[in-house]
Amino acid sequence: MAKSEPAIEIRNLRKSYGRKEVLKDVNLIVEKGSVFALLGPNGAGKTTMVRTLSTLIGFDTGTVKILSYDVVTESNIIRNKISMTGQFVALDEEITGKQNLILIARLLGFSKKEAVSRADELLADFDLMEASNQTVKSYSGGMHRRLDIAASIIVTPELLFLDEPTTGLDPRSRASVWELVQTLAKRGTTVFLTTQYLEEADRLADHIAVIDGGKIIAEGTSTELKSLVGASTLHIDLSDQLQVQKAQALIANILDEEVDSTSESSLSVRISEPSKAVEVLSYLEKANITAVEFSLSYPSLDEVFLTLTGGNKNE
Repeated sequence: MAKSEPAIEIRNLRKSYGRKEVLKDVNLIVEKGSVFALLGPNGAGKTTMVRTLSTLIGFDTGTVKILSYDVVTESNIIRNKISMTGQFVALDEEITGKQNLILIARLLGFSKKEAVSRADELLADFDLMEASNQTVKSYSGGMHRRLDIAASIIVTPELLFLDEPTTGLDPRSRASVWELVQTLAKRGTTVFLTTQYLEEADRLADHIAVIDGGKIIAEGTSTELKSLVGASTLHIDLSDQLQVQKAQALIANILDEEVDSTSESSLSVRISEPSKAVEVLSYLEKANITAVEFSLSYPSLDEVFLTLTGGNKNE
């Protein structure tokens, strides 16, 4: 069976503003039906990337195909198949949520009856029905964002760009937006989102690319990116302080790694691979040192991000 064309194909993309190069030889593939996260600190080039892919701005060199169409020569076709929600809400604050959706639907060619029906459907889907007749200026940040995303999918797009969709939202509102993204993906829409929130990328994305200084410095699944950091951490709880001291010396000798005492009866040590954990526990047993409890934790996406970007999380 032939493999389908990707939703996005980027080859050797470069973009500059004057003398400042903001996208540097970018190459990416985004598969259809996936959630793709572009992760990076402020100023890394995320918004420029989205604006380029969504045909809003041009670029210097390279090729970009969206849903198999060329961004330069077939932009009109692309615009009919995609939608975008930016960092800032693009709604009329002086009219109601429902009126906003009806207005946009009418501009997109819906009849009045169709526009009302589609508005009601989206308001229900996005848990905004109770606030549908309130002016948008009275909405909370989370309600604004949900309505903004609803407006962007009045005509269900094949590809949806979300540029930092949860910036400035409280945790509850952020979780609500995440749920919406997952629902859209299940319905077949490819989602390309930019974010600086590690948890967001970890939870939502099938594939993640890390951008820093305009360059893609790593990409893969969340698990693959975490493996770049390498070491996992073995946590061991022991029965008493004397055993902790004996275990600390033994493990340090076996692994040639620093062993941290995390409490009076607990130790932790970095290990290069899970099989080392089995080896450590076997040696402890032979030395009559009893592990009351043990666990293995893997690197977080935060650790990956900070390692790859040199600790540059906000600049």
